[in-house]
Amino acid sequence: MTQQASWDFPEPLAVASAPVPAYGSGSLADLLPTLAAGMGVPGTTAAIPELTPADRNCVFLIDGLGWEQIKAHPDEAPYLHALLGSSRGGTGRPLTAGYPATTATSLASVGTGLPPGAHGLPGYTVRNPATGELMNQLRWQPWTAPGVWQPYPTVFQLAHKAGVHAAQVSSPAFQNTPLTKVALSGGTFHGRLTGEERMDCAAQQLAAGDRSLVYTYYAELDGAGHRYGVASDTWRGQLMYVDRLVQRLAEQLPPRSALYVTADHGMIDVPFDEEHRIDFDADWELSAGVALLGGEGRARHVYAVPGAADDVLTCWREVLGEQFWVASREEAIDAGWFGPRIDERVHARLGDVIAAARDDVLLIASEREPKESSMVGNHGSMTPAEQLVPLLEVRS
Repeated sequence: MTQQASWDFPEPLAVASAPVPAYGSGSLADLLPTLAAGMGVPGTTAAIPELTPADRNCVFLIDGLGWEQIKAHPDEAPYLHALLGSSRGGTGRPLTAGYPATTATSLASVGTGLPPGAHGLPGYTVRNPATGELMNQLRWQPWTAPGVWQPYPTVFQLAHKAGVHAAQVSSPAFQNTPLTKVALSGGTFHGRLTGEERMDCAAQQLAAGDRSLVYTYYAELDGAGHRYGVASDTWRGQLMYVDRLVQRLAEQLPPRSALYVTADHGMIDVPFDEEHRIDFDADWELSAGVALLGGEGRARHVYAVPGAADDVLTCWREVLGEQFWVASREEAIDAGWFGPRIDERVHARLGDVIAAARDDVLLIASEREPKESSMVGNHGSMTPAEQLVPLLEVRS
């Protein structure tokens, strides 16, 4: 009598198999505290041991410029590509962005020197426990008091208090935004419209103090990626422009300076078909028991109706578990997705269920998120293409 073959049911991805960001030693949250500690700023710690202190430090954050995208485009970005070996103190290794790998979260991690579980911007949209509404932390809608939402001082504020010349150089449109206030304020803000003007101003601000901490930012590469994809000519053209901007700034560094080129996340293109884009708004299984859908297509916060969290977790694992790491709130916290600690005020901002994409898939919401659902390039999860960011270095 032959033994009957058993059905092969694929197991959901284990929560522990997700590549957790290197909080405390090699994440974006560790960068500014390391630079500030090297300038003697009280209350900061050098967490990235590979970096050598400098009197004048400039961080140029290029939105959407992932480590893997630089490696893949040596022709479009020859200057950046030649600097890959300088990354992370000459080790030739990247940093990790932090989870989720998205702009609001990463900028808050950079500016405060804290991981998401502490600074409290743990996603593109999250539930505000005080109102029960979704809060868009990039656009700051609905409005809520910035200092209540994120009460910690920024590294720029600590540096300014310690006598370091602190400055931010960015688009004038960002000067008074709540995100700038909670993540990047401290010292002086210098609004400049063009990339060239920002590079020139950043170099001037570096030279303005014996000890200087300067931040500058460029967003248009990310916009091109979202709209056209990282495989597009438009995105490649933006990368070529960014490459020239970095070289322009590097060639103007005053003495005793270190320039660090980094990013808030990388990006992947996701095909427009039902296999790669799962529509929450058209899927009765995934929407059953869900009160609010937060986050974004590759990094979802799922808020269940009272009493339904376990059922939602079970269903999401059954439907998505081969393509997404699907965790309960406590499982994600215990695994360290949001950092080594979760502040009490942040705990209920996290989803009852948290889903992070491993494969090249999106969980879109075509009706409630039509703009986001139509984007070609996406990010948010813990894959190398999204999570790994450069820390390229030029010294004078």
